[in-house]
Order: sequence, then C-alpha cells, then structure tokens
Amino acid sequence: MKANPVKIEIMDTTLRDGEQTSGVSFVPHEKLMIARALLQDLNVDRIEVASARVSEGEVDAVRSICQWARQTGRLHRVEVLGFVDGHASLDWIHACGCKNINLLCKGSENHCTNQLKKTLEQHVADIRRSLDYAEELGIAVNVYLEDWSNGMKHSPDYVFALMDALKDTKIRRFMLPDTLGILNPLDLLGYIRKMVKRYPGLHFDFHAHNDYDLAISNVLAAVLGGCRGIHTSVNGLGERAGNAPLASVQAILKDQFNAQTDIDESRLNEVSRMVESYSGIPIPPNRPITGESVFTQVAGVHADGDNKANLYCNDLLPERFGRKREYALGKNSGKANILKNLEELGLELSPEQTRKVTERIIELGDKKELVTQEDLPYIVSDVLKHDTVEEHVRLLSYMVTTAYGLKPMAQVKLEINGEAYEENASGDGQFDAFMRAARHIYKNRLSRKFPWLANYSVSIPPGGRTDALVQAVITWNWNGKVYRTRGLDADQTEAAIKATVKLLNLIEEDYKDLESHV
Repeated sequence: MKANPVKIEIMDTTLRDGEQTSGVSFVPHEKLMIARALLQDLNVDRIEVASARVSEGEVDAVRSICQWARQTGRLHRVEVLGFVDGHASLDWIHACGCKNINLLCKGSENHCTNQLKKTLEQHVADIRRSLDYAEELGIAVNVYLEDWSNGMKHSPDYVFALMDALKDTKIRRFMLPDTLGILNPLDLLGYIRKMVKRYPGLHFDFHAHNDYDLAISNVLAAVLGGCRGIHTSVNGLGERAGNAPLASVQAILKDQFNAQTDIDESRLNEVSRMVESYSGIPIPPNRPITGESVFTQVAGVHADGDNKANLYCNDLLPERFGRKREYALGKNSGKANILKNLEELGLELSPEQTRKVTERIIELGDKKELVTQEDLPYIVSDVLKHDTVEEHVRLLSYMVTTAYGLKPMAQVKLEINGEAYEENASGDGQFDAFMRAARHIYKNRLSRKFPWLANYSVSIPPGGRTDALVQAVITWNWNGKVYRTRGLDADQTEAAIKATVKLLNLIEEDYKDLESHV
C-alpha cells in the first residue's frame, strides 16, 4: 500500500528565467497568454513573470497579467523577481499591481563579498529594510538565496548564518537555486536534508539549472530531501542550458515519487506548443513528454509487442498528455507497424499484400523519404494497382499572384467526383488565398464543411539551397479526427497545395458517409 502522496508546489518561471534564454523575448500580449495558460489551463501553483526594472515593456506585461489575475482571483499566484536595492524594486512591483516579490539575496559568501562588496551583517541589514518596506506596501516576500549551491559547497557557515538571521521573519519561502548548475543528486540530497533538519518549520523551494543535464535528477533529489516546492519552465527554457522542464517534472514527481501536484497533464502538450511558437525555440523531437517522436514506435517488434498485451508500454501513456501513440512507417517498419496503421485507417490486406506494402515502405525509408500514415493508402494503391484509394479530388489548375502592397489572389479549379468547380479568393498569403478559394468551392458550391488546418510546418534538407525541395507537413482537424498530410515540391506553396489535395481525397469517403445519413 502506497503512503499518502506528498503535495509539491510548482512555481513556473518561463516568463522570467525562461525569457533569459538566448534569443527569446516575449512581447506583453504573449506573456499574458502564457500566464493565462499556466495558471488557468495547467493550474500551476505560482508563476514568476518578470524581473523588476528591466524595461517599459515589462511594466506593460506585468500590469496586464496582474490585472487579469486580480479579476480572476489569481493575483496571489503571480510573482516578480526583485533586488535588495532600497525601495526601487518594491516600488516598481507595487506600481505594476503585483503582490509578491521574489527577493534576490546572496546565498554564498563569494557573491556577498565579491559582488556586493559587503559583509554578511551589512547584507542582512539591507534585506531587513526591504522586508520592512514590503510589509508597508502589502507585498509578500519569498527570497532566493542566489548561488546557494556554491554556498553549501564552499561556505556553509555563511548560508546557515544568513538563514539564522532570516528564519524568524515573515519570509514565506526560501528558494534554493543551483544558480550555476553545478550540483549532482547525491550532493544535493545531502544539502537539502541539512537545510530541512536545521529549519524544519520553513518552506523550501528548489530551482534547478541543467548545465550538466542533471536538472530533472536534481529535482527528484530535492523532493526526496524534503523540498516542498519545485521551479520549472515550459520546454526547459532558461539561462544557458535551461531549467527543469515542466512536463518532465510533472511526470517524474507523479510516477517516480508518488507526489501530488495540481497540474492538468492533458494540457501540457498544448501549452508546450504555444511556448514553442512564441519563443521561436523548437522542441527537440525526442524531448520526453512533448517531443514529436516520443510516442512513436519505430521498430516493428515494438508494435508486435503492443499487439500482445502492450508489452512495450510504460506509465507514460500518451493519452495522459492529450496525445496518442503512433507507429512509424520507414525502413525499420515490420509487419506489425503496417498492420497497426492499416487497422487505424480501416484497411484490410492479405498477408501477401501486406508483405508487398512493407517492402515498398522499407524502400522509401532507405531513400530517407518521410512516410506518414496518410501516405499509406496511396502506397497501398500504388503497390497493389487497384482502387483501394480513388482519386476523388483532382487539382485541374490554379493560379496564384502576389504584388507589393496588394493581397495575394488565387484562382482554383478542382474536379470533385468527376465534376469541375472553379472559384477565386484573396488571402494573407499565396497558400491562404488558395485555401480560401478551395473553401469557397466546398461551402458555396457543395454546401460542405471544410477541414480546419491545425498546424503547418515546412522544412528543407539541412544545408539546402534556394532551389531545394520543400516539404510541407500539415495537421488537420476534420470530423473529430486528426490527419497529417505531406506535400513535396520545389515551391513551398505547391508543396502545401499537394498536402491539401491529399487531405481532401482522404476525407471524401467521410463526406459520402455524412451525406448518406442526411
């Protein structure tokens, strides 16, 4: 029987430390959207949204976040990093409408002596003046012990003297950062246990950095040692090598430690993609939980095992995170992978036909072609030379034009089930104009719904030139299903159009089913 789960508080610092990632700068409305997603959708306990006195843009961002948080009863969960600088940081935070400061104090003798040029006693006196002024303003205080990890390593007496001086104040949380990412789990476990044993009534947070790729391991050690709060960032964004990724922290705390958080796991992938878009920092395909490939089985033996009592599944079920398991098609595909994909598409083949399709997919994989589930019916049709997939929709012709200062125009002619339809439209880009014209055909001429584009990405081979082939991969939502189609061409618009026509053929049978029930 498992012990009662330990409740762990999550403070996400995507909007403060995460924005210190090289090349990342969120504009105010992006910070508001991320703050809302973190507090409202994911339900993290607290968010750190900025550093005080950075820029006028930060003032606008923090004010808008605090205004929204106040209106929704979440203002007590919004925090700003501030400094021991007299009244300056506290006045800035107060003017923004925030009610919590994370006060940056010096957690190592080296930082106190060589950066501040002060004694411990002088630094403590400055901190106490900040605490008194915060109380006057009605601002609650947490403190960061900056460079605490080096402090415990090289000057523990300084750390304990600082803590002794502050332990009886109104500080709510003592936040212990591995500022330079130097710790390993064994050392950290010992340091945290010393802090908890010496100050049993205080609340400690741990703030990891990933310089040695140990952030997640150190998070687990911190919780084992008795920390009650963990700092995270979405997608692991942060200074240098980044912070502990929120999705991974959630999974490891729940599955490896039986800890309880208030995180809504089903929204993790959605918020991760939002931050990816706003930050411009792509998520590596193999990043745990949120990577594009982490719920894709490649080896055929794995798909075979999943058919036999889910032999290759663990507790990280994709459905937990709003995702689904996929079975890759490529040179490592076996019969089981093919059967899994055929089953999902509702296609049945004989053993001989399956063998031929498998050989064709392996051949494509050897050429490094990306083979998606949506390509499979076409491969089947090509290999078996029969009408497994009919070409219901054909692009007869199209023309797109663009000119400086004018919206792009598109004229499109589609043949749908043997009948030609033509429409034109303008759009915000050439592909958008094409899509609007195609949508007009379906809505105005056929009285049909048109699929929604959920995600659109283009890529060229590494080192590709301006004449390189462009691959467009588009994710669609249609009739409660998610489809992904691919187009390949030297022209980006043409590649996207090919992917669109492929999708229209895929869903034509759905249209027929819908119309037969009307």
